[in-house]
Amino acid sequence: MRLKFTFPPTLRHTDRCDCVGWMSSDDLYSVGEDHVIYKYNIIQNELIKIAELPQDLYPLDMHWLPKGATLGGTGTAGAGAKRTIGSDLFILATSDGKFCFVNKTGRVEKSVEAHRGATICVRWSPDGSQFATGGEDGQVRIWARSGMLRSNLIQSPTPIFCVCWSADNDAILYCTGKYLVIKPLSPNSKQNSWKAHDQIILKCDWNTVNNLIISGGEDCRYKVWDTVGRPLYASQAFEYPITSLAWAPDGSNFAVGSYNTIRLCDTAGWCHSVEKPKDGSVFGLSWSNDSTQIACGCGTGRVGIGHIIERRIDWRHLEFVLTDSKVITVSNCETELKDKIELKDRLVKMSVGFGYLIVLTSNQGLIYNCKQLGHPALFDLRDMSMSLIVQAEKYFLLSDGVNISIYSYEGRLVATPKLMASKPDSVNVNTVSLSPDTIAVRDATDTKSIAFFDINGKPIGDGKSISHTYEVMHLSLDQTGSPNERKLAFADKFQDLFIMLVRSTGQGQRSNSQRIRKLCTNIGSFRWNDKNAMLSGFADNKLHIWLYPSVVFIDSTLIHKTTYKVESGDFGKNPTISDFLSCQLTVRKSTGALIQCALPIYYELCLDLLSANRAEEALQLCQYISDDSIYALIAVISLHNRDFDSAENAFAQLSNTEMVFCLQNLRSIASKEEREAELALLAGGNLQEAEGHYLQGNKPLHAIMLHLNEHNWDRAIDLTQRYQQYLEIVIGYREKYLKAYGGGKKETNPKYLQAMKTVDVDWDRIDAKLTKELGEDSALRIIE
Repeated sequence: MRLKFTFPPTLRHTDRCDCVGWMSSDDLYSVGEDHVIYKYNIIQNELIKIAELPQDLYPLDMHWLPKGATLGGTGTAGAGAKRTIGSDLFILATSDGKFCFVNKTGRVEKSVEAHRGATICVRWSPDGSQFATGGEDGQVRIWARSGMLRSNLIQSPTPIFCVCWSADNDAILYCTGKYLVIKPLSPNSKQNSWKAHDQIILKCDWNTVNNLIISGGEDCRYKVWDTVGRPLYASQAFEYPITSLAWAPDGSNFAVGSYNTIRLCDTAGWCHSVEKPKDGSVFGLSWSNDSTQIACGCGTGRVGIGHIIERRIDWRHLEFVLTDSKVITVSNCETELKDKIELKDRLVKMSVGFGYLIVLTSNQGLIYNCKQLGHPALFDLRDMSMSLIVQAEKYFLLSDGVNISIYSYEGRLVATPKLMASKPDSVNVNTVSLSPDTIAVRDATDTKSIAFFDINGKPIGDGKSISHTYEVMHLSLDQTGSPNERKLAFADKFQDLFIMLVRSTGQGQRSNSQRIRKLCTNIGSFRWNDKNAMLSGFADNKLHIWLYPSVVFIDSTLIHKTTYKVESGDFGKNPTISDFLSCQLTVRKSTGALIQCALPIYYELCLDLLSANRAEEALQLCQYISDDSIYALIAVISLHNRDFDSAENAFAQLSNTEMVFCLQNLRSIASKEEREAELALLAGGNLQEAEGHYLQGNKPLHAIMLHLNEHNWDRAIDLTQRYQQYLEIVIGYREKYLKAYGGGKKETNPKYLQAMKTVDVDWDRIDAKLTKELGEDSALRIIE
């Protein structure tokens, strides 16, 4: 991947150019120290001199009103709000301490005194409801959209060279001297500051999608940080100071400018390419909204426009390379044949997976079948600027950062799920996931909650979001299995990885605590397999492959036996998993290098046999492979599939006599409902499901005794409202419990106080009833 720069000969200021910005993906504005505002259309190669500013006004920074701002000016793009594709207003910071509102015709609508000395930097908030300015006087000020002062946020002893907003519009990042500081707008919140460079920091930026920070300064380095201040990447010391840097809006890349140099870098920090424009220092950098073009303002006054080319994506034996803004070269590694896809319009996004290539241009979308690239299916983008493509086996998802649309691979619009009050860029690669039958989206207003929809856009279950204790940072749905077995993997802000059952099925509805189980801690990048239910991830500097993650719901003691680990120093720091296809993993190091890892093929073969209910053949496979992980897989999956014979054989090979005894006992139970209830308790301990099976089998006493054994006293007495004949048993065991285990404490539960007034406990009668309905040897009888 690299930038292909062009410097239009007509687009040149007579003095240094610090300010460049995109009104739309086709229209670029620039303002130089020659006081002239130019507008350049990249499609028609047309340059227009919009206006000339007063001679005493020297521009230092500019920022267009964000595309996510609503036309009504409310600040949050709720459902159905009309959003601007481009913008018609930008703010200009000037050397005389003012900021100016300038419209697209170049007219200065308003000018406000903001700072003593120069107003060095200015930035709109992501929702467009307010903006921040930083000045030579060391102040950071927050202003309303109308230009009214809201607060003096910061008073620093040194000038403020750069300010940025958080994605939630609730905090400001600024640089002062050698330090980076995150200052919340809330007066009761504590700020976070850290020494980031050895010399003065000149520029910083904070991305709203990946929530990462970049900084650069006079020490000639650029660095990548998380919001806590932990360093993720530090470049080498270059020859000249870093004079500009900017994140691409989608968070996939960032650009760094210095003297005669522009670098295109990956999110992880490593450099894709280096361009040498020979036009002095690069003082201004600005990305287009679709993250495919970048403009730079140089010390000589020239303005450059760069297009990202040589973007590479691959799927199995096919490689797709964007060789020009309108040409994709396709290479088949098996046949060594090459083909070209020529587009009518400039390419904005492309994605490949599950046998289909999705291409988004500036005007339409195209769907190519990888087996036959000649006849794409076309679909309309409905005047929306799509910034995200997520593919699944049967459908794919498009999003503009606020709304989502589901399409089939024939180009048919399937659904447009209604999200609750989305914010700009709230829908991104980390907060949305798609499977063949399910859509998962993190709630934009409550980042601890996840909403689920079926593929037709209807909410799953009761429509309520599922809440986690902490903020959800990344989520991913598995791609195989039935809808009732759909699972979601997600990581929270403390880097804990959890597995969640999307649909609560069975006789009893699972609670959130039963649907969500922790899989590991200190997780980094993770990814589901495309063919099986395997999950891979980096934890504790090791590559973990959970062969059957659902084991946490069945028998958590087998997690370690069903996990394949790769310990290698070759991965380096902060590696990411690019692909997990079949038994092959592609890992990208922090340096940008790709490493191929192979999972032993017999794991995949075993999972394929078990998914086809051929456990006996899987057991035969174990005769040739000495690996307890295979037996553990057979044991847990056979237990889930109700194949007791295969499960018993596998547990016997693992020397798990307790489980062997339990499975033998299950066979002796004649009633199907009672056997299913016992199995629900054995495989996951789901009390509600077990209760449902008992009640369906007309065994209410079994359900009551189950809750008494677990000391679920409220549920036990609630069941007696329907089955009054067992109230004496519940009251008897409650009294016995309070006397023997409660130290003779008095009853305080109002339900039991009321019931004790109407019941006389007779233990001979209780024992006779228990013996009659449960038997002498029932496991549900409470052992004294």
